[in-house]
Parts: sequence; C-alpha cells; structure tokens
Amino acid sequence: MALTRGSARWTWLILLAALGCAGDGTGLDGPPNGNQEVSFATDVQPIFTASCAFSGCHGGSSPQLGMNLSAGQAYANIVNVASVEVPGLMRIRPDLPDSSYLVHKIQGTQASVGGSGGQMPLSNCCLSTEQIDLIRAWVEDGAPDN
Repeated sequence: MALTRGSARWTWLILLAALGCAGDGTGLDGPPNGNQEVSFATDVQPIFTASCAFSGCHGGSSPQLGMNLSAGQAYANIVNVASVEVPGLMRIRPDLPDSSYLVHKIQGTQASVGGSGGQMPLSNCCLSTEQIDLIRAWVEDGAPDN
C-alpha cells in the first residue's frame, strides 16, 4: 500500500499518540507516593503508628496476636514472621503482597486465604486505597528495612 501525504500524517499522529502513552518511570509507573522507592520508616511506619499501634491493638505491652506495630518494633514483628491466624502465610512476605497475610487483613480479603476476623484496622476502618497501595508497593519492592 502506497503512502499518500494524508496517510503519512495519520501514521505520525498514531505514532506520537502511542509514544505519549508510554511511561517514563514516574507517576503511575512507580509507587503510589511518586518516589522511586517506598521507605518503611517514612512511608509505611507512619501508617501503622497512626492507625494500628495503640495499646489494646497492635502496640503497648500486650499487642494483639503478639504483633507490635510500634515504631522500632514493627519491622521485626512482621517481615518473614508467620501469621498467627494463618500460619502457612507470613505476615509480610517480601516481593509477594498477595502471599502476605497483613496485606489481606488491610484489604479485607483475609477470608480468601483462610483467615478470620474483620478488616484492619478495626478502630478507624479502614485504610485508604492510597495507604493500602503504598504498603503493597513496599512489599512488592522486597519489604526493605529502609
């Protein structure tokens, strides 16, 4: 098929539109907070501190299910630690948010993996979609202690 002057214009427009849709490594292509890497200390821990790490919940001297989400305690209590409710799953399994029981609990999908109870946090149900996406992105990044 021979290209006419008009069809060549359409070809260029289609090519430019396709290039405009390609990602550049920022925004929607990266973690939901726009950073290249989600930080446990500055992105994830503040969510736990504000929503979960209370006395009688997942903080204080007797945290529920032995899972203390207080600053300085949370990482060691969740990453590569077996879930109490579903021992076959880790609370956080680096790289695999769908195999991480804590992710299921904050999404409200715990029953789909044999879990129980309500969506967390119970007190201020629930985390926002952005907060859940941020935690998922951190897990997908390997759940680094950063």
